[in-house]
Amino acid sequence: MTLPQRSAAPALARPAGYGQRPVHRSAVPGARMPLQPTMGARPMGVRPEAAQPVQRPAQRTAVSFLTVTEVAAIMRVSKMTVYRLVHGGELSAVRVGRSFRVPEPAVREYLAGARTDVA
Repeated sequence: MTLPQRSAAPALARPAGYGQRPVHRSAVPGARMPLQPTMGARPMGVRPEAAQPVQRPAQRTAVSFLTVTEVAAIMRVSKMTVYRLVHGGELSAVRVGRSFRVPEPAVREYLAGARTDVA
């Protein structure tokens, strides 16, 4: 005994989740739905604020940060020595989470100030 064949069921629109647009599917697989403008879509035109010249902030130079291990390798000292310098205030650093990041210019300044001339 065979079961009767079902006809293709019409596609039902599924409810949209939070922040999503509703999706309407066609009953025919592979058929494309025509694009319809969504509610609240902006008209294609010049925005009023675009007519005024845009003032951009001054471009900043990118500062690269080094880890304590990288600073220790550059200075050829132990990591504990770098931590002592940071906690003592001799070497500036930024705390990110539980670790420290040292700006590269701070390492150069510290090394330039730590130089001594041997006579």
